[in-house]
Amino acid sequence: MSLSALFNPQSIAVVGASPKPSVGRAILGSLGRMGYAGPVWPINPRYAEVQGFACRPDLADLPGPLDAAAFCIGNARLPENFRAAIDAGMRAAVIYSGGFSEHPSDEAQALSREIAGLAREAGVALLGPNCMGILNAANNSALYMHEVFDPARARGNVGFMSQSGAMCISMVSDCRRYGFSHVISSGNEEVVSSCDLLEAMIDDPGTRVIGCFTESVKEPERYVALLDRAADLGKPVVVLKAGKSARAVQAVVSHTGGLAGDSAVFSAVLRAHRAIEVDDLAEMAEVIALCQGSKWPEGNRLGVVTGSGGQTELLLDISERTAISLPVLEARDRQKVEAVVGHVPGEGNPLDAWGNGNPNENYPHALRVLGNSDGYDIVAFVCDGMDGHPLDDPAEDLLYAHMVAEAQPETAKPLALLSTRAGVFRSDQEAVLRAAGVPMLSGARLAMQAIARMADWSAKRAAARPLPEGGTIAIDRDRPSINEFDAKALLARAGVPVVAEALVPGPDAAAEAAARIGFPVVVKIVSDDIPHKSDLGLVALDLASAEAVAEAVRAMQARVAGLSPAPSVRGYVVQRMVRGGVEMLAGVKHDASFGPMLALSLGGVLVDLSQEVALRPLPLAEGEAEAMIAALPTASRLLEGVRGAPPADRAALIACLEAISDFVLRGQGAIAEMDINPIKVLPEGQGAIVVDAVIVPQPEA
Repeated sequence: MSLSALFNPQSIAVVGASPKPSVGRAILGSLGRMGYAGPVWPINPRYAEVQGFACRPDLADLPGPLDAAAFCIGNARLPENFRAAIDAGMRAAVIYSGGFSEHPSDEAQALSREIAGLAREAGVALLGPNCMGILNAANNSALYMHEVFDPARARGNVGFMSQSGAMCISMVSDCRRYGFSHVISSGNEEVVSSCDLLEAMIDDPGTRVIGCFTESVKEPERYVALLDRAADLGKPVVVLKAGKSARAVQAVVSHTGGLAGDSAVFSAVLRAHRAIEVDDLAEMAEVIALCQGSKWPEGNRLGVVTGSGGQTELLLDISERTAISLPVLEARDRQKVEAVVGHVPGEGNPLDAWGNGNPNENYPHALRVLGNSDGYDIVAFVCDGMDGHPLDDPAEDLLYAHMVAEAQPETAKPLALLSTRAGVFRSDQEAVLRAAGVPMLSGARLAMQAIARMADWSAKRAAARPLPEGGTIAIDRDRPSINEFDAKALLARAGVPVVAEALVPGPDAAAEAAARIGFPVVVKIVSDDIPHKSDLGLVALDLASAEAVAEAVRAMQARVAGLSPAPSVRGYVVQRMVRGGVEMLAGVKHDASFGPMLALSLGGVLVDLSQEVALRPLPLAEGEAEAMIAALPTASRLLEGVRGAPPADRAALIACLEAISDFVLRGQGAIAEMDINPIKVLPEGQGAIVVDAVIVPQPEA
C-alpha cells in the first residue's frame, strides 16, 4: 500500500469542517497558514466557507479528484462518508475519534472491522483511528489536529512517530533546537502500521533522525529489518518504549489494543539492531539535539572547556554515573593550553580555562587545543544562559556561542555548547550555533547520556558470524523436557564443550563407570520428568570411592520410589567432578515476537544473588559474546581473577557461547527454553566446560 497520499497529498477534504473550535477548523487554519499548495475542500452543507476555504455540501460535489480526507465527524456518520470518499477517489484518510478496536464493546469492534475492511479493499492508507493525525512540515500539508501557528519554526529534519498523541504534543511543544519533517500519531493502527510509517520516514531524504514513542510492535521481523536499514543508511532511530512496568502493560492493552513485549528482550533487540533506546522524553530530546550537529561523535571520550572549578567537579561526579569518559589532559596538550591560559588545575579535563582571567582569548584557545587533540571524540563548551534572564550582559553569552561556532571548522570532531541545567539555554545562541552545525545540549547528565548513546550508535555494526557447519540438529519436540544427559549430547554435536560422563542403569554400573572416569565424581538421576534435581536430593557431589557412588545411586532409587506420580527414570549419570573456575549460566528463551534470546549471568550458587544479566537475540554476531561478558561487571571481575585467583579462560567462554548460538540456530526453532548451568570457566588456557543442561522443546505449531 502506497503512503504517498498520506505523506504528500495533492488535494485534501476536511469532512465535517466547522468554523467553531474543532479539529476541522484547526486543520484548515494550519493549511492556510502553512501555504499548502493543493486544493482544500471543507465538507459541510451548513456553511459557505470555513477559515477562508469555500465549503462543499458533500463529497459527491468535489471539483477534482480527492487524494486525502480528514474525518472530523461522529462515528455514526463515518461509514457512509467513508464510502463516499472512496467513490471520490480517496487514497489516504485520517480518523481522529476513538471508540474502535481499543473499546471493548461489540459495536466498537464491528465499526473498526467495517472501516478497516473498506480501507483495505479500496487501497486507502488509513491512519488511526484514535489518533492526532500527520503533519508534514516539509511540504506544508497538515492532517494533524493541532493548529500550526509558526510553520517556519516547526520545520526541521526530525521525523517523530508515536502511538500516543500526548507524546506528540510533548515533543512538538519545544522547537527551539530542532524542527520536524513529520509528526505522526498512529493511534490504533487499523490499516497503516508503525512499520509502514517508519519505512516511509527512513526513505524520506528530508528526515535525518527518527524519534519513536512505542507501545507495541505488531510486525517484529519487519521492524528489526527496518532498524537495520536505517542504521545502514546512517539515520538514527531513537526509541522510547512504554509498557515496562506491570501496570503500564495493562494500560497499553486498554489504550491501543496491542500487547507490550518483555522490556528486557525489547531493549536487547534494539541494541542488536542499532536503534538508540532512551529512558524518557527528555533524554530523547537531547539525542535528537545532538544529531543536529554537522558532525557526530564516534566515541565516548568527552573533552570539556569551562571557566569554573565548581563545574569541573560537578561534571566529573556526573560522568561517573554515565557511560562517558573524561580522559585526563595529555601532557603536550596541557603545555599548549598553559602557554596562553596559565596554570591549569587538576587533571585538566574538564578544563578550567579561566586561568589568567582573559576568557576572550583563553576559551577559543582551549577549544582549539582540545578540538585538535587525539584524546577526545567530542568537545563541549559549558555556558549557562536563559532567554530573558535578569542578570549579566546578554551580549557576553552570545560572544561565547560565536567562539564555539568559529572553532568548529578548525577541527574534524564535533563541538557542542552545553548548559549545566536541563532546559536552560538561549535561543539567540542556538541560532548562531545552528548555522555553524554545532548542537546545543541542555543538562549535564542528559547531555552525557546522549553523547554516550550516540557514540555507541556510531560504532561499526558487528559483522555476522558465518553459519555453522554440520547441518541441522534434530530435537524431539514431543518430550516435556530433554534431560541433562541427552541435552549435553545434543550440545556436543554443535561443538559445545561438555563434561566427561557416562549413563548407567544402577549402582554397580555406576561404580564401574566412576572408576573409569576417575574420582572424584558426581552422580545424578536422569529423567525428563525431573528437570531440577537438587531440590529432591537427586544429586550427589564429590564422591571419592566406588562404594560411595553405589550408595548414592541406591539412595536416589529410594527417593524416586517415594515420588508421586512416579517419574520415568532413564538411569543415572556419572560425571567427572570439575573443581574451581568461575561458574556462569547461559539460558535461551524463545520470545514470541523476536525469536530466541540468549541470557548470560553468573551461575551456580550465585545465580540468585546477582542481578546482572546480559541479553542478546540469536544468532550472535561477531564480537557479541565478548560484549555480553563485558556487560556483566561482577562476572568480569571474577573472570579477571580476584583475591589471588588466576584469570579465567575468557576466550574459552566466548567460544562456548558462540557454539551455543550455533546449536540454537541448527535446532531450527525447536527450543522453547534451555538452561546451561553451570558453565565452569577454568583458569586461562584450561578451557570452559558445561556441567549441567536442560532443554525444553518448542511444540510443533
